[in-house]
Amino acid sequence: MSKSLEDLLQSVDSPVDMMRNSKIGAYVYPVVAPEFHNWRSEQAAWRESAVLFDQSHHMVDIYIKGPDAIKLLSDTAINSFENFPVNRAKQYVPVSHSGHVIGDGILFHLAQNELVFVGRAPSANWIMYHAETGGYDVEIIHDDRSPSRPMGNPVERISYRYQIQGPNAWPIIEKLHGGELEQLKFFHMSDMNIDGTKVRTLRHGMAGAPGLEIWGPYAEGQRIKDAILEAGEEFGIVPVGSRAYASNTLESGWIPSPLPAVYSDDRMKSYREWLPAQSYEGTAAIAGSYVSENIEDYYVTPYEIGYGPFIKFDHDFIGREALEAMQNDDHRKKVTFAWNKEDVVAAYATMFEKGPNVKYMDIPIANYGNSSFDAIMGGDEVVGLSMFSGYSYNERSCLSLGTVNSDIEIGTEVVLVWGEEPATEKTTVENSTAMNIRAIVSEVPYSEVARDSYVEGSWRKK
Repeated sequence: MSKSLEDLLQSVDSPVDMMRNSKIGAYVYPVVAPEFHNWRSEQAAWRESAVLFDQSHHMVDIYIKGPDAIKLLSDTAINSFENFPVNRAKQYVPVSHSGHVIGDGILFHLAQNELVFVGRAPSANWIMYHAETGGYDVEIIHDDRSPSRPMGNPVERISYRYQIQGPNAWPIIEKLHGGELEQLKFFHMSDMNIDGTKVRTLRHGMAGAPGLEIWGPYAEGQRIKDAILEAGEEFGIVPVGSRAYASNTLESGWIPSPLPAVYSDDRMKSYREWLPAQSYEGTAAIAGSYVSENIEDYYVTPYEIGYGPFIKFDHDFIGREALEAMQNDDHRKKVTFAWNKEDVVAAYATMFEKGPNVKYMDIPIANYGNSSFDAIMGGDEVVGLSMFSGYSYNERSCLSLGTVNSDIEIGTEVVLVWGEEPATEKTTVENSTAMNIRAIVSEVPYSEVARDSYVEGSWRKK
């Protein structure tokens, strides 16, 4: 009998220790080349001209079909499904029975009783578990993310998935289409023509300006990509590699990988017994200076990471009672931390001196675990957590996304404790010391372009 996550947790002293010492290694954005130009130019292009994001490989796709498809998703999400017609998309946010975030992702309503979820494994696993055990009349096709290291083996997905983004995106889109194309409302879907082929479209704005996400059969992906790059050449389009891709969120303000709240609570036990020990949840790594023996101290609620407006008590869903009970509590809030450049330079300087060095800070993405938790200090008190770190060439600054106590105002200087001391057993952690780095609590999104461009009602809107 194969080992489950529950079996694994019963065999260790602490889920925190297990994940802080995970040997899984670096999180890899698979298949897509690290750089096509250089990551600095690629970052600059989503502000100055246009970019092509290739999202075909790093996310799980769950195709859901059947008369209970909407009911399955409504029962497991904080979102309302009262107004979710065909050709619309929404951000799907599931929580545990205790009201803590499991993950998120995007739902595309493709046709009547037919949807696809696109996102990270924790939310996909949650959907599959309830589809399998909840008595829903649905069929599920699980198209897993591409292998992190395919080692030369062929890679196949059901769909390619691209985004054309940046201030010059729409002229490229209309050139590809062969004429004027309606700028749909945010997260509305339609179709367009590219190289004689009809492709599905989603109105998006990942870089702030109007753009589209497009998708179709994977076998057509290379031809469609070539057509986009050819049409976009006169508008300065730049293909974005896997190094720069994830750093976009530092400017736009989405925290990609909160720890899924599945490791505690007896009401979650049957789910842990369903999850394999080798699942994302069983192999994930926690990184950072914040240490608590209570795994629940690493959980976040939707209110803390900006998803409060998504919560609609117009339907029954897992976690509703808990969220209702806490809705008037004093919640931490999502912010950007802008790191002090002198402190960052001092941290790098230790790499060129004999003796102990500060934990290496990779750029443009500095994360070294699936979920990051660096302590944010206000004096001697932990007042927040830094959860996703890196560097923006556009802002010429190291930035991180995270949460702080509600009474800490924008503009406040705090101290971010960078690194682990003593070093854990993660393969991504060298023998190093921790360092205090000053940071300014800043708005989210940090990018003024994104704050001023996103639609009303979006969690990104100022």
